Amino acid sequence: MSTSTRYAVVGGGIVGLAVARELLHRIEGAHVTVFEKEDAVGRHQTGHNSGVVHAGLYYQPGSLKARLCRRGGHLLREYCSDKGIRYAECGKIVVARNGVEAARLSEIRRRADANGVPGLRMLDIDGIRDIEPHAQGLSGLHSPTTGIVDYPAVARALAVDVVDSGGTVLLNEEVRTISRRTHEVMLGTSRTTEAFDTVITCAGLQSDRVARLSGGEIDPRIVPFFGDYLLLDEAKSGLVNGLIYPVPDPRYPFLGVHLTKHIDGRVSLGPNAFLSLGRETYDRGRWSATDIASAVGFPGFWRFASRNSAAAVREARTVMSKTAFVREAQKYVPAVRVDDVTWGPRGIRAQAMRTDGSLEDDFVIGGADRIIHLRNAPSPGATSSLAIAEYIVGTVVAERLGITAARMMHQQCRTTRP
Repeated sequence: MSTSTRYAVVGGGIVGLAVARELLHRIEGAHVTVFEKEDAVGRHQTGHNSGVVHAGLYYQPGSLKARLCRRGGHLLREYCSDKGIRYAECGKIVVARNGVEAARLSEIRRRADANGVPGLRMLDIDGIRDIEPHAQGLSGLHSPTTGIVDYPAVARALAVDVVDSGGTVLLNEEVRTISRRTHEVMLGTSRTTEAFDTVITCAGLQSDRVARLSGGEIDPRIVPFFGDYLLLDEAKSGLVNGLIYPVPDPRYPFLGVHLTKHIDGRVSLGPNAFLSLGRETYDRGRWSATDIASAVGFPGFWRFASRNSAAAVREARTVMSKTAFVREAQKYVPAVRVDDVTWGPRGIRAQAMRTDGSLEDDFVIGGADRIIHLRNAPSPGATSSLAIAEYIVGTVVAERLGITAARMMHQQCRTTRP
C-alpha cells in the first residue's frame, strides 16, 4: 500500500498537536492540517488541568498508560528544556493516614517499581515532615521526579512547531462530517469539505461524537465530570512545597482532594469530581441541555451511578460547601483554613464509560483503515502526549498504512529511551 501524504488531525489540544508534529517529523512527504473548533489551541482539557507531570506510580504495569506515561515524561522534560518552557520537578508524596491505606501504598510502590519510576522512597511520619513540614500522615511514598509544567505553553509551542514544519493549524474550524471514499477520507466543516488520505481524531471531550461521525462504535461514551479547584492565598503558599496526594480508594472511581503546587507558585486544593451539566461549561451556573440529555439518557451512566452512590455523596459535599472541601484537604495539611482559600478554576474531564457502567482505565485507540480515533486519553494524557503521538504515528499509522521503516524519518534526539 502506498504511503498516505495528506493527514488531517481533528483537535488542537496538546495530544492532537503532538500527533501533528510527529507526523511532520517522522513521515516523509506528510502534509498535515489540524482542525480546531476554538479560536486558540489548548482551550479545553489542556488548559484546565492541574499541570502535573506524572511519574507513573499508579498504572497497571505493561498498560499503555504505564508505558506512555514514563516515555512521555522523559520527552516532555526534553521538549520544555529545548523550548524554554517552565518545568519543575517539585516531587510528590502519596500519604497514607491509617493501616489500610498503608497496605494500599505498598501496592502502589510495587506498581511504581515495575513501571521503572526512579528515586522512590517510603517515608515514616518524620520523613513526611522532612519534605512537607505541614503535612501529616502515618506513612508516605515520595516520588521526587513528579513534576509540574505550563501545559498551555507546551500546546502553543507545538502549534508553532507544526506551522514551522510546513503544517497548517486551522482555528474556528469545527469538523461536522467524516466520510470514507475508496481511497480517501472526506472531512467537512461549516466552511469547506476536503479530501485526506488519513484522518486522526484527538477530540477529547467530544471524542465519542467525532468518532460517531465516521460510523464509529457507541462505546465508550464520554460522560463529563467537572472538577473544582480552590486556590490557597499566596501568603499561605509556603504550607505546601510540592504535591500532596491521598492514597486512592479502590471503592471510588475518583482520587479525591489533593494539594498541588503550580508552576506559577500558587497552590490549589482539589479537584473534586461530579457530573457536569455540560462538556464545556467551565463557568459555574452554565449548562447544556444537549449534554445533560446525552449523559442521563445513557444507560451506562445509571449503572455507574448505582455502584458509586457513596462516592457521589462525598463529592457532592465538596461541591456544595467550601468548608467540606477544605475539610478534605485538612486531612493532609491541617493548617489550611477556609479563610485561606477562594474558588479557583474548573476543569472538565472526558470520562470514557461503557454501556455496562464500567470506566475505561487505559488509553483507547480505535477506528478502522484510514480513520484513527483516540477515544480515551485520561490522566496522564497530557504527561504522555508526546509519547502518545509517537505510538499513534510509529505504530498505529505505520501498521495500518504499510509504511516501512525506510519511509520513516528517525531523529536520534527524539528516539533516545529514558
